[in-house]
Amino acid sequence: MNNREETLIPKVGVITDVRIDTPDVKTFRVVGLDGKKAFEHMPGQCAMLSIPGVGEAMFSITSSPTNTEFMEFSIKKCGCVTEWLHQAEVGQQITIRGPYGRPFPVDDEFAGKDMLFIAGGIGLAPLRSVINYCRHHRDRYGKIDIVYGSRSKDDLVDYQEIIDEWVKDDGIDVYLTIDNAQEGWDGHVGFVPSYVKELGFDTNKTAVICGPPIMIKFTLQGLLEMGYDKTQVYTTMELRMKCGVGKCGRCNIGAKYVCKDGPVFRCDELEELPDEY
Repeated sequence: MNNREETLIPKVGVITDVRIDTPDVKTFRVVGLDGKKAFEHMPGQCAMLSIPGVGEAMFSITSSPTNTEFMEFSIKKCGCVTEWLHQAEVGQQITIRGPYGRPFPVDDEFAGKDMLFIAGGIGLAPLRSVINYCRHHRDRYGKIDIVYGSRSKDDLVDYQEIIDEWVKDDGIDVYLTIDNAQEGWDGHVGFVPSYVKELGFDTNKTAVICGPPIMIKFTLQGLLEMGYDKTQVYTTMELRMKCGVGKCGRCNIGAKYVCKDGPVFRCDELEELPDEY
């Protein structure tokens, strides 16, 4: 059986941990029935999670492949499958298949580069995998800057990991912002696209953006105004993925299929961002 065939066959997975990240985001830790990772992946790839009798949906694998014991998925409650998952408890069995999609080019285009990661809301989840991959292989990359924002402090995904680990790493600077001022928050207040322009990063970095469509649109526009070229900017569009194998035709962007040609794209590869962007 070849690798492509293996990605089509669901494996039984077991939820071994559930972490509440925000009021509507939970992170699920999943292993196979043998207690090991169901399969290997690279940063940016996705997996199809299925609940028999309920449905299936594609999610980013948010744990780094350098984690050899399990996979994690940070999932926002926004539909019937995610509603069901948010009620699941430790020990619940689901099915999982994958990995799907083209990953981030962490071992070639990113190697040796200064990295700028920009995320909004649940958009941090797909970037967590590549950020932690870069942290694990720290000597392979230059300086790392992370700009992350959300509606409020309570909506910042993986906030504890950011505070306890990321901000303490050498060569990594983290800039957090929330949309509106709130009691108990003494950090930056404002939207991500304007904060990125305010920070005024050097244009010698490779940038990676993920977040709500409107945030991606204005952040990319701001980076171009700062002097970045589209060849320096990557984004991921896994939210459009459906079948994962290029058959249903629901994830096309012009002549490209997100599930086969993406979900990771360099911005110059996209003739134009889809309408929702």
